[in-house]
Amino acid sequence: MSATSLRHDWTLSEIQSLYDLPFNDLLFQAQTIHRAHFDPNEVQISTLLSIKTGACPEDCGYCSQSARHQTGLEREKLMSLPDVVAAAQAAKDQGSTRFCMGAAWRNPTDKNLDQVIDMIQAVRDLGMETCVTLGMLSAEQSERLSTAGLDYYNHNLDTSREFYGQVISTRTFDDRLDTLQHVRDAGIKVCSGGILGLGEQPRDRARLLQELANLPDHPESVPINQLVPVAGTPLYEADKVDSLDFVRTIAVARMLMPRSYVRLSAGRTEMSDEMQALCFMAGANSIFYGERLLTTDNPVADQDQELFDRLGLHPQVRPTDVSATATL
Repeated sequence: MSATSLRHDWTLSEIQSLYDLPFNDLLFQAQTIHRAHFDPNEVQISTLLSIKTGACPEDCGYCSQSARHQTGLEREKLMSLPDVVAAAQAAKDQGSTRFCMGAAWRNPTDKNLDQVIDMIQAVRDLGMETCVTLGMLSAEQSERLSTAGLDYYNHNLDTSREFYGQVISTRTFDDRLDTLQHVRDAGIKVCSGGILGLGEQPRDRARLLQELANLPDHPESVPINQLVPVAGTPLYEADKVDSLDFVRTIAVARMLMPRSYVRLSAGRTEMSDEMQALCFMAGANSIFYGERLLTTDNPVADQDQELFDRLGLHPQVRPTDVSATATL
């Protein structure tokens, strides 16, 4: 395949054939495509803050914030604007260029949205890219967020359409696609990916990537999460995904969506430095920085910087147009 081609018509058999490539061949092809579009040694840094924690009415089987699961998580109110701005400034000081804010809602009310919009505008005033994840959105709410200057909206597909019902019952797979379409129609960049280790089969991982790659426009950001098992959730005992299978998913995502940022998200505390290095070689070029991802642990910034130094990687200084290309 061409290193610069963009496709939206991938078949399942084509994607499975990529997964089946010898590991070295897969990583070589993914790295070649990665270098056609990005600086191979630059990593975009994001920070994620939970601005409203717990008491979510959804039943996502992996989530500690669901009110239906007994995880011991304390319910918290929406954070104040000064506290959010302070957290964003601290993230910027540590090298983050994008600040992501997550709220445990099924969907925000208009009053909720008023408060989040104030946060978005304040973070933008710091010179950072903004991202929020608030649950499902209507077309009208998406337009309001766009008018406020929101850069990215995160809404993961989580897994394949076929396996989805075994993970979540309180919203449908098409509900998620509808929100992504509302966001895209409003002119907001899309951040959408999935979670590995939910008990899915290899075919489900290929189908997840097929759904993402065959959207009318590829998501500008594709987070690939490794399940962080939380006691009290239905998926606490799910089998851990094989490390090399995880790296393969990163590589295939890079090949299917050449111009997207592919992000290492949840689960990095369980990844060895060597596994993360393979993910960067496979085309990952974005991470979440900081001690927490919503309610789960994440490597602290000093550890990430030490790994960057060992690998010769450097943080992205400022947001880059994902259509820009680098030399092979």
